[in-house]
Amino acid sequence: MDARCASTWWTPISREAVPNKTQLRVGRLTKAHGLKGAIKVELYTDDPGRRFVQGAVFTLQVPTTSPWHGKTLELIELKWFNSHAVAFFKDVPDRSAAEALVKAILWVDQDLDESPDEDDAWFDHQLVGLSVIRDGVKVGVISLVDHLPAQDLLHVTTDAGEVLVPFVKAIVPAVDIAAGTLTVTPPAGLFEEIPDDADDDEPAQGTPPDDETARDDAAERVDAVAEPDESDGPPPSD
Repeated sequence: MDARCASTWWTPISREAVPNKTQLRVGRLTKAHGLKGAIKVELYTDDPGRRFVQGAVFTLQVPTTSPWHGKTLELIELKWFNSHAVAFFKDVPDRSAAEALVKAILWVDQDLDESPDEDDAWFDHQLVGLSVIRDGVKVGVISLVDHLPAQDLLHVTTDAGEVLVPFVKAIVPAVDIAAGTLTVTPPAGLFEEIPDDADDDEPAQGTPPDDETARDDAAERVDAVAEPDESDGPPPSD
């Protein structure tokens, strides 16, 4: 989403850098709709009324082999059909043109200084680079925000490697953009390995041996009794 506690999609794409700007991923084109160039849109924004207005221009993320590589799309209109967002774009006149855009990612420019209007909401570029604090100690730095259907994940770079932290209030209770910190209260084992329990094969002290062990021990004792003691010499003859 483009502004919420779980943050927004943000990944740099190949384009000329614009001073004090980044880009936000706001949608993905999923399927051609009808015969007049309409395309269904999977929205990655909580505010489509702001992002998808007439005349909005989107930078496209498409394969380099696509005829749309390096181009932009200008929105004519966004409509809703059976609760699905459907977009009409300039220079996309028919179904064939629409099908060539399926799976394209839509990006918009975003001022780095702009913040979301909601409380407890951040853009990805505001989170990347924050110091991760646990019990008052810095344990890592956020390197990436990953957005999954169930929840968002923070990629935290630590001295021991990368740790994936679910971006939920129970684990991330505080974000302080001004201080450059993000506080975590992770469950045990998220940032460190939990020692393995004692060897399960060795019975605890005072624990009776199992049946198989008892049988083996008894057999060894019988064999020891049955074997003659060679130090006493051969058994007497008749």
